[in-house]
Amino acid sequence: METISSIDAMRAWCREKSISGKTTGLVPTMGALHEGHLSLVHAAKNSCDHCVTSIFVNPTQFAANEDLDQYPRPIEDDLAMLRDAGVEAVFMPTADEMYPGGAERHSTSVHPSAVALPLEGIHRPEHFAGVATVVMKLFQAAPSDRAFFGRKDFQQLCVIEHMVRDLNLPIEIVPCDIVREPDGLAMSSRNRYLSDDERQRALCISKSLNLVERAFHDGSRDAKQLESIMADHLSPCDSVDYAVVVDRQTLLPVPKITRNAVALVAARLGATRLIDNRELETE
Repeated sequence: METISSIDAMRAWCREKSISGKTTGLVPTMGALHEGHLSLVHAAKNSCDHCVTSIFVNPTQFAANEDLDQYPRPIEDDLAMLRDAGVEAVFMPTADEMYPGGAERHSTSVHPSAVALPLEGIHRPEHFAGVATVVMKLFQAAPSDRAFFGRKDFQQLCVIEHMVRDLNLPIEIVPCDIVREPDGLAMSSRNRYLSDDERQRALCISKSLNLVERAFHDGSRDAKQLESIMADHLSPCDSVDYAVVVDRQTLLPVPKITRNAVALVAARLGATRLIDNRELETE
């Protein structure tokens, strides 16, 4: 497994694969890997000839009050996991490589589409501009045929899908299912922050989504009613940023579900903020 820190070297690696007629799958990560990330790697390896994973904790998607400095960086563990998973190359640029002169002086960015405005866009207003910009830069640094993203970060997936569509980028976005712990908690790098008590209370998030999904399959289409079900079962959380049912395409509220929708939750347990979702498909 090669570890590559230079954009030029990463481009050359991908170019060599492309010239030989082989496909490459890209799995962008911020490290602190878990089985959810490895499921993306497996999906990439199953559908592409070669797999490259990036590890880069992107400073431009963290606000001043967020956990950039505390974000876990177990690099040796991450590399061992990727090596065991059969990844051929890991792109590990420095912040200076990605943002020459410093991220704070980086004057060009991607302005994400309207799907970035609600939900996370309200609670983390600069987040998706940072995400869209770094993903665009990763697509340029590691030009690949397909890129693999998890559905857990559902709004992020929508932002990236819109960016690829709107800017005619020559890459296919492959959404991959959420991977959960045996008790239902969605896997997240931030789960390691939870105390035993917080970890137990966090189960109410997936349980609330299970109940919404069950009510939906039983015929309920009233969004407010479904949101009430979620709210009633999220009381173990210390706070809830949102628990909503929105349109799958626009991420805007709907009074009644008439086409594909998604239920999304963002809640805090202690200092840890967790997100989860459940797609509600009508077709």
